[in-house]
Amino acid sequence: MTTTSDEQQRYHLRAGHAASGPYALDIGPERAGWERSSLRVLELEPGGVHTLVTGESEWIVLPLSGGCTVHTAGEIFELLGRKDVFGAVTDFAYVPRDARAQIASGAGGRFALAGAKCERRLPARYGPAPEVPVELRGAGTCSRQVNNFAAADTFDCDRLIAVEVLTPGGNWSSYPPHKHDEHHPGAESVLEEIYYFEVEGDGLGYHRVSPSREGGTDVLAEVATGDAVLIPDGWHGPSIAPPGRTLYYLNVMAGPGEQREWLIRDHPDHRWIRDTWPGQPVDPRLPLQGPEATR
Repeated sequence: MTTTSDEQQRYHLRAGHAASGPYALDIGPERAGWERSSLRVLELEPGGVHTLVTGESEWIVLPLSGGCTVHTAGEIFELLGRKDVFGAVTDFAYVPRDARAQIASGAGGRFALAGAKCERRLPARYGPAPEVPVELRGAGTCSRQVNNFAAADTFDCDRLIAVEVLTPGGNWSSYPPHKHDEHHPGAESVLEEIYYFEVEGDGLGYHRVSPSREGGTDVLAEVATGDAVLIPDGWHGPSIAPPGRTLYYLNVMAGPGEQREWLIRDHPDHRWIRDTWPGQPVDPRLPLQGPEATR
């Protein structure tokens, strides 16, 4: 591995190192060096109010902890939210481009704002927690839970794709390593991706990005709560949860393709792992949460 310190600092953003104003994390196309994908983490004190100007991007307001009210485009959405990312699937709000949104929280909380530059202005909408598709992916020690709240085939956006992944302690996810940095119709789509991490109990996890081309992204990150990893290209995975601690990450993606689709190619040296899953049970600790836990 030839990872340099500059690469680590460019692509692995430690908690607090990409803060800006009210945002504990503020990643946009200029900061990331790409065209579309954005992620902000907004922290509000009790009674706090924040105005989001969407500009050329569509956004999803996703509670990480706490609840909030979102006023936008003539709509009011009451988000019940959740205690934390480990305890429940949450509801969310979609905010269109060329709009303003007021986000207010009586009790305070932390809110992910996942965004993507887009062309179409879609209606503002509410996403109820019970309607979020919860998928158990993989098997054995590769088992994980995927909350497909804004996957390409579950919730209508113009460009934005976003999901949550929870990996039980000791398991590997984003495995086998995969990539989406070339356009191959029906097989692989080009997507810029952000991983945002939280680790239960303030533990540490690990995330690997390896080059898919000469001079490509090469990062081995020891991640903690509040960290993010940028993936402009490359094979990404595994994401490794420490024993006894659940690893959470939020994936935010967008790309230039005519179709909004998540198409990946597995690393040829590791794709065999998928063939072992049919003979193994899913980790019995899953599901870790469900939409009923929000009520």
